[in-house]
Amino acid sequence: MSSSSSMLNNSVSITVSDDEPDEFANKLRARARRKRKKYALRGKTGFSHIVLKKLLRWWPFLLFLLAAGLLIFEASRIGRRPSSVVKNSNPVTGNKTDKVVEKKPPTNLNRLDLVTHVVHGVREPCLKLLPAEGLEHLDFPMDKVPADPIKQVVYITEANPASLDDGMPFEQHSGASRFNLFTGNQTLKQRDESFKVKGAGASIHCGFYSDKGGFRISVEDRSYMESCKAVVSTCAFGGGDDLYQPIGMSESSLKKVCFVAFWDEITLASQEADGHKVGDDRYIGKWRIILVKNLPFTDQRLNGKIPKMLAHRLFPNSRYSIWVDSKSQLRRDPLGVLEALLWRSNSVLAISEHGARSSVYDEAKAVVKKNKATPEEVAVQIAQYRQDGLPEDKRFNGKKALSEASIIVREHTPSTNLLMCLWFNEVVRFTSRDQLSFPYVLWRFKEFKNINMFPVCTRKDLVNSMGHIRKAKPLTG
Repeated sequence: MSSSSSMLNNSVSITVSDDEPDEFANKLRARARRKRKKYALRGKTGFSHIVLKKLLRWWPFLLFLLAAGLLIFEASRIGRRPSSVVKNSNPVTGNKTDKVVEKKPPTNLNRLDLVTHVVHGVREPCLKLLPAEGLEHLDFPMDKVPADPIKQVVYITEANPASLDDGMPFEQHSGASRFNLFTGNQTLKQRDESFKVKGAGASIHCGFYSDKGGFRISVEDRSYMESCKAVVSTCAFGGGDDLYQPIGMSESSLKKVCFVAFWDEITLASQEADGHKVGDDRYIGKWRIILVKNLPFTDQRLNGKIPKMLAHRLFPNSRYSIWVDSKSQLRRDPLGVLEALLWRSNSVLAISEHGARSSVYDEAKAVVKKNKATPEEVAVQIAQYRQDGLPEDKRFNGKKALSEASIIVREHTPSTNLLMCLWFNEVVRFTSRDQLSFPYVLWRFKEFKNINMFPVCTRKDLVNSMGHIRKAKPLTG
């Protein structure tokens, strides 16, 4: 009994409670879970490690494949770019030439969305035209005759020469001077006198000096031009730009306004080669095509100044004209434009302010920098303007002194006709960059009033500008 009792006393007593957790079992389970988790991570890490090693080993090859793929893609794009080689015959020389025509559809062609700007915190259209119903009822205000200090302009011609003409012989494509049988020989003294309007009359050279001077138009086309009471005109000489159809036209304007495009034989051949055929009625879309032969200048830009500035000579019975550069598409109704820019403001001429610069002298530097004219000819022009006292003012009656002349809206009055003749003579005498000469002419012709120099955003609303798509070919003989 004592021995059994001693054995019981020497035994170890362990108390077990159902309410307490089995800490040892829990630790084992936790270790097992942690081991499984670590095993999974080691698996992912191992895969990533293998991929990383492969990338580090093969990255030059992968980079080469990527570059080769990009090169192949770009090459395929160039290969798909539509271009065509046209066998063309030069209408002057008759020689066969290969002409590469690259087709790039203009991104903003046929856009009619409004151009707006903010005025006193309110967004407004840049050009406020009448509503569509009002446009259809517009007509020319024949009873409204603007007051004009000049009553008559006499154009100096071979049949009616100026008393100061020095009789210098002419050459149709003279290298020393661009005065020829088309322009007449305006001396410096005549130039100076032409700006001094005396009384109600003025006498001036204004192109079309001689019947032998060029710019020949057929009798049928001239008869059509004489029938126009208002005209929208453009031109493309020497191949030049494509012809963009006007959009946004009212039925009233289509009935009352002529749309005339002047082409030479080079442009006609170029357009026909591209599939733009002139119809039997001499129209392409809304444009009546007027073919001009025997252009008077080798410089096609200067040839383009004739329809641009001398609309009153080409359309003698037209009271209004709108000039649109060939790089632009007219997208606003002509009668509505006349009402908004001329009649509403009692103006006789509307032209856009320049978008980038304000001074003639700054423009001269830009013309040279952009190779638009030679430094020598620009220097001659600017030296003459400085000698005449043209100030370096950057404002004219609160507007920019420099204009951008891709759009010209005007009434054919004696004053505007004289202004255009003065301007044309300047681009013949100096450079064909008309932005340089317009502020000078406006400054010298102090009697000229009622000009509307509209802001750039208005010009952007008037037309879709595509830019020049090809360079015009100069005449060689």
